[in-house]
Amino acid sequence: MKFISTSGTQSKVGFKEAVLLGIPEGGGLFVPESIPQLDADFLTKIQSVSVKEFAFAILYPYVKDEFNETQLRSIIDHTFLFEMPLRTIGNTDIRVLELYHGPTWAFKDVGARFLAGCLAQWNDPTKETVILVATSGDTGGAVANGFYNQPGIKVIILYPKGKISPLQEMQIAGLGGNIIALEVEGSFDDCQRMVKSAFNDIPLRAEINITSANSINIARWLPQMIFYALVWQAIKGSGHKDTLCIPSGNYGNLAATFLLHDMGMHFGEILAAHNANDTIPRFLTTGKYSPSKTISTLANAMDVSDPSNFIRLQYLQQHQYRGRLAKLKALSVSDAQILEAIQDAWLHHQYLLDPHTATAWHMLKVHGGKGTIVATAHPYKFEEVIVKALGFYPSEWIKEWRSAPVTSSSIPADYSALKKLLLTQEFDF
Repeated sequence: MKFISTSGTQSKVGFKEAVLLGIPEGGGLFVPESIPQLDADFLTKIQSVSVKEFAFAILYPYVKDEFNETQLRSIIDHTFLFEMPLRTIGNTDIRVLELYHGPTWAFKDVGARFLAGCLAQWNDPTKETVILVATSGDTGGAVANGFYNQPGIKVIILYPKGKISPLQEMQIAGLGGNIIALEVEGSFDDCQRMVKSAFNDIPLRAEINITSANSINIARWLPQMIFYALVWQAIKGSGHKDTLCIPSGNYGNLAATFLLHDMGMHFGEILAAHNANDTIPRFLTTGKYSPSKTISTLANAMDVSDPSNFIRLQYLQQHQYRGRLAKLKALSVSDAQILEAIQDAWLHHQYLLDPHTATAWHMLKVHGGKGTIVATAHPYKFEEVIVKALGFYPSEWIKEWRSAPVTSSSIPADYSALKKLLLTQEFDF
């Protein structure tokens, strides 16, 4: 399997090179040159297949030139160590896929652990690799946890100052060791722009061995297909509506869903639930892609105005889809509607939503209330929002977590400041 750029600016590369480069030279993001089709017999028997077995079947065609079967199974064993239950809420037609049972209580644990497993197979302790990450909240903690104390790896995480929750910041900046936290005086889009500038800086990359761990990295993106394979496995032949509603920020999950759809696990309708950052809902209505200034919301990990992975989704739609084309709809959900959704799910079903999952609850209700929503983070990561919605935090949902001193450097939203730190490694703590 070879990977190409969505922009057509780079020649074909293998999986390892795509992972280590992070993004193609000249811009765009890596996508598979072709989309392998899942075996029809496998799809017929999938209801009796374990999550690790269908993860292997889905991912092996993309990585088989770099990993043998034993190596990939080892990476999968490292990745899928926690449950991802699909729950039906009360007597409704709403199912919730809970992806927050990993070590940092967020769906991003899967992609981060898969990437860490890949790099561990290739690791050369004599040559330091710098993992450069921009986060709006949950990615940073998942990557920090996945790579903590891994030999030969240094992780540098950029996050927007004052725009993530205290628990999210502790998970990013509370480990120390090989994890460096940079608090950027700006928005997530500023953090993302700075990271992209570093990857496009050829002289810098000649001096420092850097790669990404955001969902722009192909090894972070591909394993997210497994989430939706779990849903497909559960609803196949059940009569349940094949509608997915996904909280959407940087669009890695949405793009992964469409890739799985194109491999043969078809969904009829895919709903993208946004917060007040409404670039994609406006685009789907007007045909004009015009990101506005990023708005801070209660669903902070989705505070993204210019989602990087949207170009992957567009590429799949325009160039590579096979079979039935899934319908895509998007909706912007306000902070007030997020609080109302949390209240609705708790008061009527005693089910607690985090603010991101609440956007999907609201959107699915607007679209008929039948289908599967994706729960992307544990509500305890957003205790202040839950208390704002309900007036209290339900004690049975409280998680135990270890507090740790937060250690970070503050930098302006300026690429030159980041480049100086990368070259000098002079972090002020």
